[in-house]
Amino acid sequence: MNLGQKSPLQWLDVSTNSLSGEIPTGLCDRGNLSKLILFNNGFAGSIPIGLSKCSSLVRVRIHNNFLSGTIPVGFGKLPKLQRLELANNGLTGKIPDEIGLSTSVSFIDVSRNHLQSLLPSSILSIPNLQTFMAANNNLEGQIPDMFQDCPSLSILDLSSNFFHGNIPSSIASCGKLINLNLRNNQLTQEIPRSLAIMSSLAMLDLSNNSLVGVIPQSLGSSPALEMLNISYNKLEGPLPTNGILKNINVNDVTGNAGLCGSVLPPCSHSYNMNSSSKHRLRHIMIGWVVGISSVIALGIAVFAGRWAYIRWKSNVSCFEDQFSEKNGDWPWRFLAFQRLNFTSADLLACIKETNVIGMGGTGKVYKAEMPRFQTTVAVKKLWKSPNSDIETGSSPGNDDLMGEVSLLGRLRHRNIVRLLGYLHNDSEVMIVYEYMQNGSLGEALHGKQAGKLLVDWVSRYNIAVGVAHGLTYLHHDCHPPVIHRDIKSNNILLDENLDARIADFGIAKMMIKKNETVSMVAGSYGYIAPEYGYTLKVDEKSDIYSFGVVLMELLTGRWPVDPEFGDSVNIVEWVREKIRNNRTLDEALDPNVGSSCKHVEEEMLLVLRIALLCTAKLPKERPSMRDVITMLEEAKPRRKSSSNESSNSNKERPIFSNSPVIGLL
Repeated sequence: MNLGQKSPLQWLDVSTNSLSGEIPTGLCDRGNLSKLILFNNGFAGSIPIGLSKCSSLVRVRIHNNFLSGTIPVGFGKLPKLQRLELANNGLTGKIPDEIGLSTSVSFIDVSRNHLQSLLPSSILSIPNLQTFMAANNNLEGQIPDMFQDCPSLSILDLSSNFFHGNIPSSIASCGKLINLNLRNNQLTQEIPRSLAIMSSLAMLDLSNNSLVGVIPQSLGSSPALEMLNISYNKLEGPLPTNGILKNINVNDVTGNAGLCGSVLPPCSHSYNMNSSSKHRLRHIMIGWVVGISSVIALGIAVFAGRWAYIRWKSNVSCFEDQFSEKNGDWPWRFLAFQRLNFTSADLLACIKETNVIGMGGTGKVYKAEMPRFQTTVAVKKLWKSPNSDIETGSSPGNDDLMGEVSLLGRLRHRNIVRLLGYLHNDSEVMIVYEYMQNGSLGEALHGKQAGKLLVDWVSRYNIAVGVAHGLTYLHHDCHPPVIHRDIKSNNILLDENLDARIADFGIAKMMIKKNETVSMVAGSYGYIAPEYGYTLKVDEKSDIYSFGVVLMELLTGRWPVDPEFGDSVNIVEWVREKIRNNRTLDEALDPNVGSSCKHVEEEMLLVLRIALLCTAKLPKERPSMRDVITMLEEAKPRRKSSSNESSNSNKERPIFSNSPVIGLL
């Protein structure tokens, strides 16, 4: 309890241990403490008042503990404070108004506590604020309409609270806002049309509110929008079919009884009537329902009894009811690319919501576990094309959706996910892949598996090499070359041995001729090469840039877009900014991997320099994937696993070798 008293202590980091008890009250007695990092422990009691008066503090990271009491007044007056992380504790009371007086803080996270108050409007006026997260509390009242003074805000998460009223239209003035999460509140009125013109907004979640009216026609065409969830509101009218809304996951718009069209049931003619006609029709419908409701109820009872009798007598299975009767005379057809020990019936029996393991822009993925055959596979059910014509028996899916099937059927490489076959009928397509036990690289680095799977540098290096070999095959061994166009950590799957497999070829393209162009940008925010947006050229250099971003993810443990990057916007600019400011690059490395051994740090720095080459601004300055393989071989770790890192600890190796390829770095 006397730690820090009469001591020049400047930096205390005891994060991710099993420490308990109260936080010592005298940590900042001398006024020298700049960084207090205590997260992921079992500290209890209240936050010492002395911390809120420690003018030297830059970072306070005490999230994921068992702290109680209120947030002390004074943090807003600390002249150097940049990060205040108090999430996942048991804090009560209100968010102090004076926090809004800060001129230095850029990151505030008070999520997952028991705070109960209005949201101080002054917080949104902090000039350097980039991230504000207050999800899963008991905050109430209206969201302050004070967003004109937040030029740096990039992440705003107010989900799972009790905010009511409208969504402030002034949010659109936040020119750097990337992620807006207002899910699970009590918001009403219409979606502001101004949200559709936000140039950087990539993720928007407005689900589980009481929003009304129609969806702004231009919302789907927002310039950077990648994820949109408006489910479980009171929205109505036709669902726009532009941009992201064209092929949106039906789960992201469900729960709005008045919505129709596109991926939802067709709209009735009532939406083409004027308001007075709708009003008269509503009265007529009410009278009609009241008048014959008893007849309908009787009819339903008779029909249900007859249906139950027929089902009992003929013993029709759920599988036949769901997949045979529903699709009429056009049965499911299964085309296998190799000899398999299961049938289409075995697969279809596994297509249920309890088996969903993921979803993306092209479809929903199910885990199909068949113990009878000791086999587990992954099945992607492609989103139904809005242009498909079921009644005329048109071919299943459109060219974009079937492109993945035709392309993957030709590819054979140990670092590319293996296509086993596909099923289709007149309206739907399902693709069958080998099942990857450890999910995606993105989940392993940033999700629930973070800190459990990829705990050593050797594992991460092997994944980098595996992806590089897969891309080398696509670019150099396929004729014509294949450009993936969406290389990212979520599209890299890991098998039981943590070997990497490139997946999701839904927007891949064969490069039949040089300098081929496309009609629109494809890919994921943070991974897209800078020149792609204005040239629309399709070549291997765009994949190489994306691969460089994935390398940086492996090295830093960060997403490509992180609020901590500040004005750098993305991970590439963040690393380059450190070089421009003559900062040491080891600051960028994941401390959970690279800080344990000097040799590990040197190897990671070598790979970081390869990543910098891959993400060069000019495409011609990026190496080919064959050159990348050679450079990665030069940076190969000298250990087989993290358990014997010290076996070569007495052997020094320079950061650069004499290889001519490494010399490029």
